[in-house]
Amino acid sequence: MKLLAKAWRALRAPFAQTRRETELEAEVRHHLELETEANVGRGLSPEEARRAALVTFGGVDQAKEDCRESWAGRFLEVLGQDVRYGLRGLRRSPGFTAAVVVTLGLGIGANTAVFSLVNGVLLKPLPYARGEQLVVVRQPDTHAGQADLGFSPLEVKDYRSMARTLDGFVEYHSMDFTLLGGGDPRRVRAGVVSWNFFDVLEVRPALGRSFRSDDEQEGADAVLILSHEYWRELGGDASIVGRRFEMNDRVHTVVGVLPPIPQYPQENDVYMPATACPFRARLVNNRQGRLLSAFGRVAPGVSVAQAQADVDAVSSRLRASYPDAFPREARPHVQLSLLKEDLVRGARPLFLVLLATVGLVLLIACANVANLTLARLLERSRELAIRSALGAGRARLLRQLLTESTIVALAGGVLGLALAFAARGVLTTFAARLTPRAGEVQIDGSVLLFTLVTSVLTGILAGVLPGLPGRDRIAETLVAENGRSTGDRRKHRMRTGLVAWQLALSFVLLIGASLALRTFLNLRHVDAGFHGERVLSARVNLNFTAYGDAEHRIDAEKVAAFNRSMEDQIRQRAGVVAIGAAWTFPLNNQFRNDGTFRIEGRGDGTGVPPKGTFIGVSPSYFEALGVPVLRGRAFEERDRQGGEGAVIVNERLARRHWKDEDPVGRRISGDGGGTWRTIVGVVGDVRQQALDVEYTDTVYLPFREFPGYAYTLFVRTLDDPARAAETVRGAGRRADPQAAITSVRTLDDIRSETLSPPRQVSVLLSLFAVLALIITAAGLSGLIAYSVSQRTQEIGIRMALGADRGRITTMILREGMTSVAAGLLLGIVGALALSRLVSGLLYGVGPTDVYCYAGSAIVLLGAAAAACFLPARRATAVSPMIALRAQA
Repeated sequence: MKLLAKAWRALRAPFAQTRRETELEAEVRHHLELETEANVGRGLSPEEARRAALVTFGGVDQAKEDCRESWAGRFLEVLGQDVRYGLRGLRRSPGFTAAVVVTLGLGIGANTAVFSLVNGVLLKPLPYARGEQLVVVRQPDTHAGQADLGFSPLEVKDYRSMARTLDGFVEYHSMDFTLLGGGDPRRVRAGVVSWNFFDVLEVRPALGRSFRSDDEQEGADAVLILSHEYWRELGGDASIVGRRFEMNDRVHTVVGVLPPIPQYPQENDVYMPATACPFRARLVNNRQGRLLSAFGRVAPGVSVAQAQADVDAVSSRLRASYPDAFPREARPHVQLSLLKEDLVRGARPLFLVLLATVGLVLLIACANVANLTLARLLERSRELAIRSALGAGRARLLRQLLTESTIVALAGGVLGLALAFAARGVLTTFAARLTPRAGEVQIDGSVLLFTLVTSVLTGILAGVLPGLPGRDRIAETLVAENGRSTGDRRKHRMRTGLVAWQLALSFVLLIGASLALRTFLNLRHVDAGFHGERVLSARVNLNFTAYGDAEHRIDAEKVAAFNRSMEDQIRQRAGVVAIGAAWTFPLNNQFRNDGTFRIEGRGDGTGVPPKGTFIGVSPSYFEALGVPVLRGRAFEERDRQGGEGAVIVNERLARRHWKDEDPVGRRISGDGGGTWRTIVGVVGDVRQQALDVEYTDTVYLPFREFPGYAYTLFVRTLDDPARAAETVRGAGRRADPQAAITSVRTLDDIRSETLSPPRQVSVLLSLFAVLALIITAAGLSGLIAYSVSQRTQEIGIRMALGADRGRITTMILREGMTSVAAGLLLGIVGALALSRLVSGLLYGVGPTDVYCYAGSAIVLLGAAAAACFLPARRATAVSPMIALRAQA
């Protein structure tokens, strides 16, 4: 209570200033009157008595000041005085103020923007209740090199009943379906989940209700829950609950809408109960049908390690009970990982590198501001010396200077906050490519607090670095003309050291930017194995209920008829060269269809079989994409169901397993020897996943024999392929009004989108590096300019004695480049020490690449030389007589 009372008095003090001054004046006057009366009683005249009282009392003003120091709220009063005095001083130096505010604004703005990214993605708790208990459950097989085998419906049921340490075990998988109702057919991504999926996540719908157990009962009405984003796409109608759509030949009723939360493991448009998925129904009694992902919630009071031991025990029991559920060579195990960590696994290294980068930029900005402040201190040395001589202590002077530096830092923070607001959209788009949590990037209270703390700490750092003149320099400062001291070597060494550190940090940033740029350029020149110029791609999505039988097996002839109808219409357009189709498109990192195969005549199947990626393609696929057929032939119309069973392999697979032999005519089996297929051709390698992922062994199957409900169509044209987009859409509508044609884009667009993350990283790092270089060059130029101004008389004497301008310029450049050499050496050491942090983000270049180091050094030396040359050139342009007269 005493502390609260004291705080209350301190807060009220500024508002009682007049009353307290009146009371203080009355009290002092009363003491003087008492002392005067006593002196009169001793026989002094009233005038002498008054004078003696003043002498005995001491200085009235000093006494009042001593009393004021004991008042509650004195700190706030003095702070207000410092702020007002600082604002007046900064207003008298608009150039200095603007330079500092802009410099710190850029540094703080970069840090605020990147911190908002890190805070929203890495630091915030999950937007689920008790999100720290949520785990992702995987079943990897490291022996076979598979990251996750997945779970079958029967395995999910077993783990749900046998894992005692998990408070809920739910399944998930995603399928694309055609949604009918309300306009053109829409292709939606449907999350197929356990009825209690959202209960385990503890997510309540924003509208309507969640799934119930009876929604999974046989014969139950089909229901949907919409994601918040898809609900917005449909118009954001608050009365959408109860609306009906047709999907999979069934009428589905919307029962709820999710709140705006990140979806995991991927964004979905709609959600449906697990038993409503027609494809899952075919696997419900198949223990080897591992289509599903799984999630769980660790029970209260149970650690992840304890839960891991529990599911390990369950896994061992299941393998012992069902030995035929896995291939003989499989060595699966169950792995738990926290959902929060899994959400940001791919984004964490890059975001931390960006945070470290902007931290370096801010340090460079602080060093530059410290240099500017130091130069201003030298100009204000006479003022500070006078205040010190009048009794102001070093603490009082330091407090004033810290107040001024904090004021400009806070102004820089406001500017930085505005810059962060402007950059938030770009950063959110960038983060969305790496994590589902990008939607949580906001300028919220945490970010505002970070900006405030960063601004205050920056102001304190920039204010403390320059230091204060010692009392032993007061006399020298007072007698020096214009308040300048001619021999402050300590300050000069400090400024030189600050510039050297700026140069070192700038060099580290230049190295990082050059490595990122080299990575991007290397990826740009990667041979993806196809020629995407003038090729349009479109995703064709068929309503499987119209192209399958009662058991949901696809009817190859119906799909072929639809495809022929589309191709015939597209070929009527002038300029069409070739039309192909495939299950997927190149550089699609979402596509996974890996499997094992056996080679006829090799082994008995007891070892680990070779793996490959299986892709179904049409006869004209390789022609449409410009993939060369190296041996044998491409697929033909005869390669269909009932044909000879043809396959095509890529060059990498052929070289790995047959070396210099011709694999054409050899046979392989993808079902353990049950069916053998003949290799009819060898084609060039294509990067199926990403530009930075090496070629994989690929087995191509005939699309006529293995069609898909959803596939990609490729159209090669002689003119701009984008012009054929409407032709493709129209052909799809006419061939089947229920077919959804989506993702119409060129292959060049796909490649450009793949390059977007490394391009954005290189641009961001380059911007930060250039910003740091500009700040550093300005600081170096200011250092040389100040040094030249202090040596004006010396330069005049040298020129009067015959030194030409070139020699003077060389002398000044030599002095500046000494700092550059020291900074470059420190920068090389720092870059080598930090090289491991970025090694995982590089492609085709090492973290100690000689060319990057040499190029960065050349850029730094060039910028530094230009920064030194300008003030040196201005110094030599002054007449020797004028220079001598300036110091006379």
